Amino acid sequence: MATLEPWPPDYVEEFRKRQQRLLKLRSRPELIAGAREYYRTRPVDFIEHWCVTVDPRNAGTDIPTTLPFILFQRQKEFIAFLLACLQDQENGLTEKCRDMGATWVCVAVSVWLWLFWPGAAVGWGSRKEDLVDKIGDPKSVFDKIRKTIDYLPREFLPAGFDRKAHIAFMKVVNPETDASITGEAGDNIGRGGRTLVYFKDESAHYEHPEAIEAALGDNTRVQIDISSVNGPGNVFHRRREAGIEWEPGLSVPKGKTRVFVMDWREHPAKDQAWYDARKRKAEDDGLQHVFAQEVDRNYFAAVEGVIIPAEHVASAIDAHLKLGFDDSGGWRAGFDPYDEGGDQHALAIAKGVVVKSVEAWGEGDTGAATRRVIGQLAGISVALQYDGLGVGAGVKAEANRLKADNLLPSGIVFVPWLASAAVLDPDGRVVPHDRESPLNKDFFANLKAQAWWQLARRFERTHKAITEGQKYDPSTLISLPSDLPGLALLRKELSQPTRGKTGALKLVVNKTPEGTRSPNRADSLVMAFWPVGSSYTLANL
Repeated sequence: MATLEPWPPDYVEEFRKRQQRLLKLRSRPELIAGAREYYRTRPVDFIEHWCVTVDPRNAGTDIPTTLPFILFQRQKEFIAFLLACLQDQENGLTEKCRDMGATWVCVAVSVWLWLFWPGAAVGWGSRKEDLVDKIGDPKSVFDKIRKTIDYLPREFLPAGFDRKAHIAFMKVVNPETDASITGEAGDNIGRGGRTLVYFKDESAHYEHPEAIEAALGDNTRVQIDISSVNGPGNVFHRRREAGIEWEPGLSVPKGKTRVFVMDWREHPAKDQAWYDARKRKAEDDGLQHVFAQEVDRNYFAAVEGVIIPAEHVASAIDAHLKLGFDDSGGWRAGFDPYDEGGDQHALAIAKGVVVKSVEAWGEGDTGAATRRVIGQLAGISVALQYDGLGVGAGVKAEANRLKADNLLPSGIVFVPWLASAAVLDPDGRVVPHDRESPLNKDFFANLKAQAWWQLARRFERTHKAITEGQKYDPSTLISLPSDLPGLALLRKELSQPTRGKTGALKLVVNKTPEGTRSPNRADSLVMAFWPVGSSYTLANL
């Protein structure tokens, strides 16, 4: 969510502080060695005290184009993430909204490593040579690196450093410690020498990513992918799906890619008004899919046949507050136990049409997961719908055991949910009371398709109520609170499944398009909002 940091910073005051700091160092040279030792383990302080960033968009305004690099909170957390990847010698991936300063942060960290880690070899790559290094082009990585070094006080530069001798095309050398920063482009990425860390800028947009992966596998132990999204199924997306979102203190298994997300809401200069204005412009220009990819980080923005469009999900955020309804109604819950292959259990809980929690976890067998779910539902009366296929048998067995031992709370009833079952109300109409609408049994291939379609209609109605002012019975809508833990992941999963047709032209759901994982959180929400069978009405609990 957006921070409360004051923004923009007072750049004039920051320049004044830097000048005073530098004058103090130069008036007392004995402090310089201590300062260098201090910054050796404190990259955030080093960046904020001495590094710069460049924004050409400020030309002609009261704000200079070259600015002291003041980090906002998410950028500081990003630096902690990069250091954790280096410490663990594991790969990292940064999924970012445009204009979050991720590349500038990595440039500043690269220069910090070049100065303070003897022998460190830092690699940089991008899809085109001009994006890696082009003299005078602020978009290129090495132009940013040169600018950063040029603005450093000479007291922090390596002994014997000569700009002409030690900064060349796509290469910067530290003559004192043999540390270096080198660049490569396109299919040449990874063909150079070995590196401590390799930054891959805009890596979702590479033309031959598999060849690059093969080359880098022996080049470095730490790859840092930095990119906006570029559709599903590519190497960047597959790596992101297989990874685990990093948090400070979180223990991530060896071999798992650490994932760091930079959402526009975490930039202190961006608010809902900024988002709405950008979105309107994209719609006017016919570039909604580009906006959805670069701002909403929606991998499926340009994919045809998405069942629940991302913009419909976005409209449902805090819909109960925007439209003035509450959580009146009974409790709902859906439980999707995982099977195997690194999947996760997921539990969704809602009251009325307001979602209260959606959580996923990977620990524990089916029995342990069932007991955890019961603990989460303790004290409420609810029909818990769970995936009854496969491992669902273990859920039923554990629930029956607990019931036999009088350990199952009386308010909880377990209801198996079978995705492959026949549709509900087969002779009813897809659009009730519309005789031109097809019958459910002729339109849906199975219960899964019908259930996802039903949830999609909730989101669609909510979207129309928010954006067009249409009136609906609140019980037919849905609301996702903005403070819902894991909301970003849930949003992505809800807009992942696509629709298709069987040979008999019935609707089917593809929950896992190429390169994606099962949307467990979304599946649990689908089950939670599916009408419970008549024999398990809440009145009977």
